[in-house]
Amino acid sequence: MSVQLLVFAKAPVPGRVKTRLCPPASATQAAAIAAAALADTIDVLDVTPAVRRTLVLSGQYPSPPGWRTVAQHGTGLAERLVHAYTDTALPGTATLLLGMDTPQLTTVMLGSAVAALDGGADAVLGPADDGGWWTLGLPDPAVAAALHDVPMSTPDTGRHTLTALRRRGLAVTLLDTLRDVDTAEDAYAVAALCRGGRFAAAVRANLPAHDPAAPRSGPGWG
Repeated sequence: MSVQLLVFAKAPVPGRVKTRLCPPASATQAAAIAAAALADTIDVLDVTPAVRRTLVLSGQYPSPPGWRTVAQHGTGLAERLVHAYTDTALPGTATLLLGMDTPQLTTVMLGSAVAALDGGADAVLGPADDGGWWTLGLPDPAVAAALHDVPMSTPDTGRHTLTALRRRGLAVTLLDTLRDVDTAEDAYAVAALCRGGRFAAAVRANLPAHDPAAPRSGPGWG
C-alpha cells in the first residue's frame, strides 16, 4: 500500500460552515450537521488501509486518533487545495484528497479509488453531481498545480479539472458520481443513503420534515 488519505475540511463552527443550510437550519444546527458529516467521513477513512491520514483543516478541530492535522493556507480555494497536496507530500506515495460533504461515502467506493492509485493510475477523479468533484487522487502531488487553472465552485469545475489533468498527459480514472451536501435538499437526499450514520441522525434532529419543493443545490467546494 502506497497511498495516503487527506480530508480537506472546515471546522464545524456555527456561522462559518454549511451556511447554505440556513434556513431552514439555524447556524448551530448547520454546524451539527457538518460535524456529523465530517465524523462519518473520518470513520470510513479510518478503516481504509493507508500509509498516513491527515486532516487538512480550516479552523480548530481535534485531530482524530492516529491522524495528523495541517492547516489550510493560501488565497482562494484552488491555492489551498494545491498546498494541501504539496504540504503533505510523501516520497513515492500517492495522495487521495476528499472533502467532508459526502458522508454517504462507503469503504467500497474509497477502496476503488485507493486500488486505482495503488495500481498505477495517473489520476483518479470522483465527480459530484453539482458539476464539481468530491475526490481527487494524484500519484505526484506536484501535479496539483494544474488546479491553479481551474475555476472553483462552478457547475463546470469538474469538467475543467478533468481537462487540466488531461492537458498534462494524464489518463484519468473516473469514479462514481456522488452528491455533495450544500443545501437542505441535498442533506435530505444524502441522509436517505446513509441511514445508520451520524449524518442521518443529525439531519433528522436538526432539519424539519422534508419539503420536496425546496431548492436544489448549486456547486459546492469542489
